[in-house]
Amino acid sequence: MKTFRITFSLFVIITLLSSCASEGYSSDESGFFSGIWHGLIFVFSLIGKLFGADIGIYAENNSGFFYWLGFIIGLGGFGGGGASSYR
Repeated sequence: MKTFRITFSLFVIITLLSSCASEGYSSDESGFFSGIWHGLIFVFSLIGKLFGADIGIYAENNSGFFYWLGFIIGLGGFGGGGASSYR
């Protein structure tokens, strides 16, 4: 249980420190791995957006299908895929 707490605490700290780019941020085209990352931090982006921060939830400059696929995989990896189901 102690290992889980340490791992979870490190995950939260890293996520909070590396969080989201502002909405007007422009960079190269976002691809598959950026989509996964943006899907994983979607909850934190949404919370920031609800509190009025200038945070983009979805990359405007993305590569299309592969970014979308990564985004969906990232969303599923955060909330629970098949591993969280019980029989």
